[in-house]
Amino acid sequence: MEPTPNLPAIRAPRLAWNKGRIVGQKRPPKPKHVWAIRVRLELAKKHRNLALFNMAIDSKLRGWDLVKMKVVDVMASGQIK
Repeated sequence: MEPTPNLPAIRAPRLAWNKGRIVGQKRPPKPKHVWAIRVRLELAKKHRNLALFNMAIDSKLRGWDLVKMKVVDVMASGQIK
């Protein structure tokens, strides 16, 4: 069996994006923060963002679940499911 040469250690060219940050599950927003976000979206006339935010809060879906949704998932023959 032939000896393997010593290879230099492979180092990452940059630091990890989450180094030193708190990772894991975050605390849910407080009701006063939810209402503050709703009011700001309403005042800014961001109806689409307000609808997505309301759906996320009311259904407790995550962001990627909302992004995958289509109109047919929410409406059927002109009625909201």
